[in-house]
Amino acid sequence: CLDATLATARSSDMARRPGAFTGGMGMSSMLKEGSKHFSGVEEATLKNIEACKALATTVRTSLGPNGMNKMVINHLEKLFVTSDSATILQELEVQHPAARLLVLASKMQDEEMGDGTNFVVVLAGELLLKAEELLHQGVHTSEIISGYNKAAEVALAALEDQAIHTVDDLHDPTKITRAIRSVISSKQYGLEDFIAPMIAKAVVAVMPEDPKRFNVDNIRVAKIPGGVSGASDVVQGMVLMREPLGTVTHAEGAKVAVYGCPIDSTATETKGTVLIKSADELMNYTKSEEAQMEKTIKAIADSGVTVIICGQTIGEIAMHFLNRFGIMALKTPSKFELRRICRTIGANALVRLEPPAPEDMGECEKIYTKEIGSTKCTILDRGSSIASKVVTILVRGSTPNILDDLERTVSDGVSVVKTMTSDARFVAGAGACEMAIATRLLEFGAQQPGLDQYAINKFAESLEVVPRTLAENAGMDATTIIANIYAAHQEGKSSTGVDVDAGAVGDMLQKDVLDSLATKAQAFKLAIDAAVTVLRVDQIIMAKQAGGPKPPPGGGGGGGGDD
Repeated sequence: CLDATLATARSSDMARRPGAFTGGMGMSSMLKEGSKHFSGVEEATLKNIEACKALATTVRTSLGPNGMNKMVINHLEKLFVTSDSATILQELEVQHPAARLLVLASKMQDEEMGDGTNFVVVLAGELLLKAEELLHQGVHTSEIISGYNKAAEVALAALEDQAIHTVDDLHDPTKITRAIRSVISSKQYGLEDFIAPMIAKAVVAVMPEDPKRFNVDNIRVAKIPGGVSGASDVVQGMVLMREPLGTVTHAEGAKVAVYGCPIDSTATETKGTVLIKSADELMNYTKSEEAQMEKTIKAIADSGVTVIICGQTIGEIAMHFLNRFGIMALKTPSKFELRRICRTIGANALVRLEPPAPEDMGECEKIYTKEIGSTKCTILDRGSSIASKVVTILVRGSTPNILDDLERTVSDGVSVVKTMTSDARFVAGAGACEMAIATRLLEFGAQQPGLDQYAINKFAESLEVVPRTLAENAGMDATTIIANIYAAHQEGKSSTGVDVDAGAVGDMLQKDVLDSLATKAQAFKLAIDAAVTVLRVDQIIMAKQAGGPKPPPGGGGGGGGDD
């Protein structure tokens, strides 16, 4: 009787205890109330594939030169009109965990290579679509993953064999223009013959003797609204989007001193009280301060400095003496921009207000103010006689969205050049490379005895998504185009791809439509990894969301009630 009473008391105590076992079977009995659990092919795998397909379909229509723009309004109500998938995916704020894997793969491609982000998402989405077909046919997930991994090895080996062009001189703007032309046309179709030589000119200007030391940060972009894209230009030096502070706005053969400290009279750290007993004392109170500032500015002027660039404030008294001694004064609030200016003109930033040593001074052939459109800017032009380490590309456009798109285009072009410094091999673009690999995979799949062959064949079919999408976006019959490309590849014409200009198939090597081999290889790896990772998931377990007040719809901090 006593044992039964104790057992009853213990069970009632467990029932009252929070999180205690309350009966029931399966996963729900282990998790807190409010948790969600999905398992199996129908509930987990296919739902994940569905989310990834929807994401891939969204950006697929933006692939290629005829890709459509997307209008995205983010949570801050900022408008983006672009066909750049990296920007689209970044601003969409995808929440589904499986779709986020594709977004992260695309982001990694953008950070490492700067191009091929759309290809990663589209290929991963197509691989998952074909995997879904196999799942409906009864093929097990492990068989699909095994086949995809085998196909990936063969595809990457075949990709190495597809190299048809190598850039052997990165100091030749003509060769760089040919290599990056197709990258530019995928973003700014019709402007590639203007933008590609402009980027090549900028790249060659800052290309070091050892190309492996090339720094993409040495090519800056200044966006100036107004005009047309054809009015863009390259400046040997930097463009500051602000005017000089004083009356001096022009300097030839400038000697430049850069200060990271404020150019102003120093104030004491402790508070003090000054007792003035007469008018003479009041008159003389500030004269010593002015005399000290005049002495300092005169010493700087005597050292040969004609331009001062300051990263902090410039006082009124200091400004008066700078104007008197004919020294141009520029202010830049960004410490990163101050470092770039130092790199551009070859100066060292000083932390004390003192005359610079000759080795600390920078030099410029010309510093002047120019009004471009309605924007007044200061140009630090190093000229051709002094080798510049920083080059600025001035982009013009009628709207902020066009300027942003041009900036992204320039960034993609420069990123491809950076890739070329480590691997300068190129493959045929416009779907030619993908179809050549697909042909190789179909031959490899026919030799496999097990169920892997179905996954390998589906992998080969997935690669057709690139030429099919290019054809569809250009308004062509995709089925006919793919059949014609397969026929050309069977005849040994491995560089045959989609010619969007002619509306048919053509030789991509002759048309200079080239893709970086390193970029393509990295995109293959990331897309395959993302697709296999999604396929490996067989259960989704979502814990109950944490409690607490929800943030306001417009963002911002917590509640603002009365204290």
